[in-house]
Amino acid sequence: MATMTASTSPSVWQRWLRQPQNIWLRKALFQVHLWSGIGIGLYVLMISVTGSVLVYRNELYVAATRKPVISTSSLPHLNDAQLTAAAQRVYPGYQVQSLLRARNPDQAVDVWLRRGDDIKKRLFDPRTGADLGDSVPAGIQLVSELIDLHDNLFAGPVGREVNAIAGLAVLVLAVSGLVVWWPGVRAWRRSLTLHRSVGWKRWVWDLHSMVGFWSLAFILLFAVSGIYFGFPEAIEDFALRLQPVFGSTDRFFYWLAILHAGRINGIGFPCGGPGVCDQSIKAIWAFFGLAPAAMFATGAIMWWNRVLRPRWQALARPSSSRAVPAS
Repeated sequence: MATMTASTSPSVWQRWLRQPQNIWLRKALFQVHLWSGIGIGLYVLMISVTGSVLVYRNELYVAATRKPVISTSSLPHLNDAQLTAAAQRVYPGYQVQSLLRARNPDQAVDVWLRRGDDIKKRLFDPRTGADLGDSVPAGIQLVSELIDLHDNLFAGPVGREVNAIAGLAVLVLAVSGLVVWWPGVRAWRRSLTLHRSVGWKRWVWDLHSMVGFWSLAFILLFAVSGIYFGFPEAIEDFALRLQPVFGSTDRFFYWLAILHAGRINGIGFPCGGPGVCDQSIKAIWAFFGLAPAAMFATGAIMWWNRVLRPRWQALARPSSSRAVPAS
């Protein structure tokens, strides 16, 4: 009788399929998921929002580009030596590195000046030699800074390596989240949509689960490509060793770079140029690029409600109510 009971008892795999909440591995992965999310939550929020914005980097550059500045003076045009002298009078101690003239002789001249490590890029009137302001509009500078923040964390190659390590953490978050998400064979369809009349706490949990499931492919793409961008040489060297088994991986890395930012326009598939197709793909990438930010927001709300709020309420109670009188 004991032998029959042992043979018919469900395996760990069967228990995970039916009632995963009672499996110790799921509980352990839940803690991994929770603390990984807490550890890199703000980073995920930043990289998610900036990435979605930068899907439209070309459009932002166009919008920030100002019209050419044209001189209205009737004075004769200044030659390069005269413009150089005028620029150095305005910025004493700086040396002119270059003068960039447009085809239109009345258009403002782009003058680059340098003093040590300090570089100034200014526009000068080609007739009066007056300083007309920055040659790079503030909007373009902002977009460039946003790109540097997203790609390099303002730290160059070191920042890219940090991004790669964080990408690995996001990969752990995604895989552990998939295990935690699984509610069992009877209830898994319920986790794909939102439901009414469940209370706001349950609704936030359902939103977290639903967003995580439907955006999983994009999150994996962003994580894997982020790891590759941080250590491209090491990963490509490793891929070369696998070529006898899997064949050339060059095409894989090519598509990984393109798909990371949704820059499909121009390669002929599926869009042959600017238009509705291109804008639709960018909209999809921008939308799913915000999924990690949504996961952080909903996860933070659940953490506050389940962990921090009870502790805060316990600390806020008067000490007399927490103390147990001696008998």
